[in-house]
Amino acid sequence: MLHQLTVRSVMPVFILLLAIFFAACSSSAPSEQANNAARRTTSPSATQPGNNAPKAKLNLNTASENDFLTIPGMTTRMVHEFMEYRPYQSITQFRKEMSKYVAPAVIADYEKYVYVPISQNGSDPATLQQIPGLNADEAAALIAGRPYATPEAFEAKLSEKLTPAELAVAKTYIR
Repeated sequence: MLHQLTVRSVMPVFILLLAIFFAACSSSAPSEQANNAARRTTSPSATQPGNNAPKAKLNLNTASENDFLTIPGMTTRMVHEFMEYRPYQSITQFRKEMSKYVAPAVIADYEKYVYVPISQNGSDPATLQQIPGLNADEAAALIAGRPYATPEAFEAKLSEKLTPAELAVAKTYIR
């Protein structure tokens, strides 16, 4: 009987200590909790160290649902919205349509991962400026040089404004 009494009195204390132990093991440090909360409320690139965009961007007109889901912070709802407005003719159109759902800062972060294909004779200045290394004046000069008879003629004009590495990236953006 004495043994039963001891077990009964020690058992609640043991359970309490066990609960405290598991709670301590499963909770994060306060600063880590704050960082996790910040990730949930900030833009997609905030979840990636250094805010570095991937080397190859996704074509908004051809990327799959699974491709879009690789973008940090992307939700299935936003993937649906991306796909609903296809085909995109300009980055301006993409910005306008997505602004119905998210803030401009989030759209800017998405643009680190996606692009609208460039038409040598039809893209607006903002769409041309998706090309890394191309500024507003250079985009305006490219537009002033239209029409380009071939993609090669357009690429030759681009090569006057870009480094060889930037030109190689630019070629992947051209339809």
